[in-house]
Formats: sequence, C-alpha cells, structure tokens
Amino acid sequence: MTSRHLVPGLGRARAYAVRLSRAVAPFVFLSPLLAAGCAVGPDYRPPQQPVPAEWANGSPATTGALALSRWWQRLDDPLLDTLVEKAVQGNLDVASAKAKIREARASYRQAGGALLPTLSGSGSYTRSKSASGTTSSLVGQSDVANQFQLGFDASWELDLFGANRRAVEAAGYGLAATEEDLRDTLLTLVGDVAAYYVEARGYQARLDLARRTAAAQRETADLTRVKFDTGALAATDAASAEGQAASTEAQIQALESSYAEAVHRLGILLGREPGALTQVLAGAGTIPKAPTALPAGIPADILSARPDVRAAERRLAQYTAKIGEAEAARYPSVSLTGSVTTTAAQAGNLAKGSAIGWSFGPTLNVPLFQGGQLEAAVDVAVAQRDQYAITLRSTVLTALEDVENALVALAKERARNERLAVSATAYRRAADLALALYKVGNTSFLEVLEAQRSQYSAEDSLVQSDAAIASDYIALNKALGGGWDGAIDADPPAATPSNIALASGSAMPTTPVSATAPATKTEGGR
Repeated sequence: MTSRHLVPGLGRARAYAVRLSRAVAPFVFLSPLLAAGCAVGPDYRPPQQPVPAEWANGSPATTGALALSRWWQRLDDPLLDTLVEKAVQGNLDVASAKAKIREARASYRQAGGALLPTLSGSGSYTRSKSASGTTSSLVGQSDVANQFQLGFDASWELDLFGANRRAVEAAGYGLAATEEDLRDTLLTLVGDVAAYYVEARGYQARLDLARRTAAAQRETADLTRVKFDTGALAATDAASAEGQAASTEAQIQALESSYAEAVHRLGILLGREPGALTQVLAGAGTIPKAPTALPAGIPADILSARPDVRAAERRLAQYTAKIGEAEAARYPSVSLTGSVTTTAAQAGNLAKGSAIGWSFGPTLNVPLFQGGQLEAAVDVAVAQRDQYAITLRSTVLTALEDVENALVALAKERARNERLAVSATAYRRAADLALALYKVGNTSFLEVLEAQRSQYSAEDSLVQSDAAIASDYIALNKALGGGWDGAIDADPPAATPSNIALASGSAMPTTPVSATAPATKTEGGR
C-alpha cells in the first residue's frame, strides 16, 4: 500500500510542491549564468619541474617510451611471475589503498551534491485538549482537537563565487591522487616481492655452496683426525681442519635463518601467514638473471612514470583549489529557499478545505565581521599549497636520486661481478694445486686449508654478487616507475585467504586479476 493511500490528500499536497518548484525554476536556470566565470582563487597550472637532460653517471639516455611494462617477466622466472600476481590480489596494503579510493570517490560525490538543490518533507500529527472557558469546564469538560500538518522545504545555494565548485575540484584532484597512491603501493609491492624472491634464491644458492663446502671440509677433518691418531699429522693441522669445518657449518645456521626471514616476508606480502610459501620455495630454483639492456630513458621520463610524483602533483592541484574554496567564504552567499505547508483537522483534508501557506525568495548572507578567521583560513590554505609545492619538488629530486643510485649500483656491481668470477676461478685453481702439492709432500696442510678457505670465500662472494645484480636491476625498475600495469578494481572488499590460496607444491596456479568495472579502474604503466 502506498503512502498516498495511507494519508488521503497527500497527492494533492504534492501538487502544491510542484507549483513551488515551478515558481523557483526561473532562479534555478538563472543561477548558472550568474555564477559562470566567477570562481575566486587561483586556477591551477602544473608547475615546471627542471630536470637534467641526461643522467649524471654517464648512462646512455634513450628516447621513446620506457620499457617498464611487466619488467619482472624479463627475469624469466615463472614462479616469480605468479607470486607477483598473487601479491596484487592478496596484499593488505593494496586492499587498504583500494578502500581509500572508495572513500575518495564517495567524498567526490558528496562534494558534487552541494551544487544541487535540496528538498525535504515533513509531516506531523498533534492531538490536544484545552479548557473551554465555560462553566461546564469546571466539572471536567474540555475541547479535544486533532491537527495534521504536511510541509515541503526547498533550498539552493547559488554558487556565485565558486566555493562549491572549488570543493568539487579539490575532491576530484584528491581522488586522482588517491588512485596514484594505489599505483605507488603496487610499484612498491611488485618491487618488494621480486627483491625478497631474489634474496631467498640467493640464500638458497649460498646454502648449497656452504653445505657442499662444509661436507668436504668435514670429510677432510675426519681424515686429519685419523692421521693425527696414527701420528702422521701434527696436532695443529688436525685442529685447523676441525675449526674450518665447524666455522662453515656455523655459517649454514645463519644462512638458514636469513632464508627463512625472506620466505616469511614474502608470505606477508602476499597477504598470507609467514610460512605459507615454505613448501612453494623449497623446490629447486636459481637466482634470476637480470637482462643486460637497461631501461634508463631520460630524466624527464620520471615525471610521468613515477606514481609518487604524479600523486604529489595532484595533491598540489587539490590544495590550490582549496585556496579558492577558502577565499569564496569571504564573499556574500545567496540562497533560494521555498516552503509550502498545509494544515487540517483531518488527514483527508490536508489539501482540501485546509489552511495552506507557502513562501519563497532569496536569502543573502554577508560576512561582516568574523574576527579575522576567514582571512586566516585563506592564509592557511595558501601555506598548505606551498607545502605541497615543496613536497612535489622534493619527490622529483628523490626520484632522480633513486634512478642515479640504481644506475651506478647496477653498473658497478656488474663490473665487480666480473672480477669476482676471475677471483673465484683463480682460487679454485689454487686450492686444487695446493692439494696436489700436499699429496706429494711439497707444501704444508695449513696452506691447503688456507687455499680452500679462500676458494669458499671467493665463491660465496660471487653468489652474493649474482643476487646483488638482480636486486639492483629490480631497484632500477622501481626507481623508474615500473609497477603493476594491469587493471585494478577498487570495488571488492579486502582479499581473504580463501580467494588467494596458494598451491602447496613448488608450482602455483595463476589467477588473472579482474579487469571488470571500467568506470572504477585506474590504468598504470604510463
């Protein structure tokens, strides 16, 4: 049953509201004309950000778009690719960033609502009893009356000086900045997943080397103990062999601890418990090999590629718009208001035989004296805008520093790796030669142990360098702004372990990220 049947005459009362809206209509259509071009405050213009023409370390600058799209796939590791996709789906920081986007969208809609008129309705029923004022009232008689009242109120603030439009503008810039924050979160996430994966594979390689070396050293120590028991070897040689084997075995414990920490961190990045990837990464794997081609581009590229730079620029625009919003509060405001009420003793008479009243007209509000608050609010907005201008410049400089550091680190590590490879080969040959000379009695056993210790140290340094090259390559892509370039749907709630479950073996199923709801997605990889 409709409200029209519940309250007889309600439909006729609505007719009076329609008459009111028709009376106000000329003001409604006139208000945009009055407000056009009257938004106070500065109009935003993106500031010029001076950047060098080329990289300071001498890396060649390349023209054209940076090859940052899914850069981690160039490491040629299918398991890493799957881990990245799972992290994008399940990471809790990403889920939080999506929630912030939904909040910003709601704030944007809320700000836009201030540009539209408001309409509210009210209704009341009163039953009252009053003394009649006659002699009969002295013996308890009284008059009882019912009163039904229905009313509609409408108002619309004419945005003559653009306060509401500036608020909508600021909210729109804020929404754009929040979307860039999500991109920045994804950039950090992808880089961290790749970095911890390389770190884990590096510890695995070092553990394999340490275990093989420790096994060989333990075998040597056992032999020296036998020779010492038979008097064929000095006590110092036996003690040195035992000490070297124990030292290498002790390093294994430290490496296993560091490996476990890297695996645990990967689990957390995927939104899972720390041990979720223990079995996944237990299988054989090698340190990803970074490609030799570097996606350096030119310094100006980071202004469009880095989401943190884009977010800082959007926030500068947001707080520039807030200056106009604060400035408009210092000017008069005009509102159109109207109301219609109908009162009757019976509900069925609300629009027939009832008392009907209506009113409409403009309302002017002029701020005459506010104790300097409105002027101070403008100064606050200007100071905030200046802060975000400085933040933007600082973000650009930090981005340039990140790229320069990554380029230098990668170039120097590659050169270091070449020398470490030569060193490992030389020490391996020296250890073999020392052992051969010892067998024929031309050198001491301590020289053999020293040569083997140097061989192990050189080979371990080479493995660490291999992992460092991959890590520096990851850092370079992060510094250049390479992150997730797929569609991101911010509408679903935070991911739960049930929809990001991993396989228990060394392989993991790949589930594509949803690309639905084009109206609510952001695009990256610019």
